[in-house]
Amino acid sequence: EMDRLFNSVFGDFGESDRRWGHSGWGPPLDVEETDKEFFVRAEIPGVHADDLELSMCGDSLVISGEKKESEEKKEKGYWYQERRFGSFRREVPLPSAVDADNVEAEYKDGVLHVKLHKAQEALPKRIPVKGK
Repeated sequence: EMDRLFNSVFGDFGESDRRWGHSGWGPPLDVEETDKEFFVRAEIPGVHADDLELSMCGDSLVISGEKKESEEKKEKGYWYQERRFGSFRREVPLPSAVDADNVEAEYKDGVLHVKLHKAQEALPKRIPVKGK
């Protein structure tokens, strides 16, 4: 009954979201688009930068890594445990092509910041109209 009540208020954080390549647990993220770039921000507290991996798969950014459980002894008696540990993978489909050789990533204060420059062919082009 308590689980049902909790999930009705906060949702089920373990639900899969196939559209974003999210199964099991994965970091929540934001995707922002400008005329020339995409910005992806993923909250991944407790992970070391060395445990993160980024790659491009077609027009999708793939973020994967592992959140390692602390060395603390697991104690029985948890009333509720929401923190997730282990491997994760998020695939973020982008609506247009990006320059895979010009991607910048920085991990700071538990947030991964990724800047993806749009490919030249994806940038808007002005077409002149000739008059007679």
